[in-house]
Amino acid sequence: MALTLFTLALALPAVLALENGLARTPQMGWNTWNHFGCGISEDTILSAAKALVSNNLTSYGYEYVIVDDCWQAPARDPSTGAPVADPSKFPNGIKDVADQVHNMGLKFGIYSSAGTYTCGGRFGSLDHEEIDAKTYASWGVDYLKYDNCYNEGRAGTPKISYDRYANMTRALNATGRPILYSMCNWGEDGPWNFAVDIANSWRISGDIHDDFDRYDDRCPCTSILDCKLPGFHCAMSRIIDFAAPVGQKAGPGHWNDLDMLEVGNGGMNFDEYVTHFSMWALVKSPLILGNDITNMSNDTLTIITNDALIAVNQDPNGSPASRIWKRTLPEGGDLQLWQGSLVNNQFVFALMNTSPNPQTVNVSFTDVFVDQGASYQSGTFTLYDLWQKDPSSGAWGLNLGDFTGSVPNVQIGTHQTKVWKAIPVSTSQKRDRAEL
Repeated sequence: MALTLFTLALALPAVLALENGLARTPQMGWNTWNHFGCGISEDTILSAAKALVSNNLTSYGYEYVIVDDCWQAPARDPSTGAPVADPSKFPNGIKDVADQVHNMGLKFGIYSSAGTYTCGGRFGSLDHEEIDAKTYASWGVDYLKYDNCYNEGRAGTPKISYDRYANMTRALNATGRPILYSMCNWGEDGPWNFAVDIANSWRISGDIHDDFDRYDDRCPCTSILDCKLPGFHCAMSRIIDFAAPVGQKAGPGHWNDLDMLEVGNGGMNFDEYVTHFSMWALVKSPLILGNDITNMSNDTLTIITNDALIAVNQDPNGSPASRIWKRTLPEGGDLQLWQGSLVNNQFVFALMNTSPNPQTVNVSFTDVFVDQGASYQSGTFTLYDLWQKDPSSGAWGLNLGDFTGSVPNVQIGTHQTKVWKAIPVSTSQKRDRAEL
């Protein structure tokens, strides 16, 4: 009996996870909202899909083309109650667009809200889950982003929110079509606790704003764990703070979603966008582009095609990086150290500077490998800088050599993030039983 219970306990996480076979690593793609808002059309979607292919972004893993809010007609089909697309924006219908996206080797996503209306004032899916899911499946939809506006007050406890969002889970599953389910309830009622068995990802906060650290009263919470008003206009670095405690809840098939990427939309500089992309990758957030991918600068393309960072995000170990420490600086801002485990006994760690001034830091392996124990803390590692390229191969990840005990005198600029991959020089490094 004891062995049976032990075996059951080992299997429990897999049983509880949403097993639709999707998002075994965080999903990647492009979404209309951050750049285009409601100003979308069939041409917007198909142009972006073509750009994903022509810019070779598909080879990096970007595969979903997601139509956000405002695709809907003013009302549902009066005879069936089914959702209908706006004929002025999508004259050939959603299925035709989805078919064209599929013919490019891509996957197609759509948006609705678990409310009577969407955030843009179109009809929502609350109490219409079955007909909407069936219609989406008939259109060839592969991905549903499901928002939280106009929810009729069906929130306030994890159970109430669970029931509302699980209705769509059941409806999607009943179609028989694999549809990635991306919940967008802004962290309300703690989806990292209640959504792991009903969704492939869940938003953890209010909407991102294309800004590094500007405080906005419309995103009032200082911690997401007891946030009563997630709001919107949340600066990028604030969302990183929100993500720090909840990484432990994510894993293959169920991810914390820090919101779409703003890289390339113009509100931050190169170093700030590097920080943005790096931290989304490390904490295993979905990497959903939110810029105009038909018109990108070389800097934007450089950032979003860093395959060394993408490999960290897509690492099959599925372990989000954790924040080891955060040190407030007298001039404002802070320094933060993050670390995560990768497959094959490899590691990634990052130093982030949110202060207005450059900093010099000794990064101690005592801190970096606090979870791994003394043999790692005193060990020797080959380090690769994931934001420098090897001059001979042109590949991201410059070999910096072997380091023991620390990375001394790290120079880090204003709003920069440095990311290293660490590989033990000795394969004998392992945790002692006494350290466990």
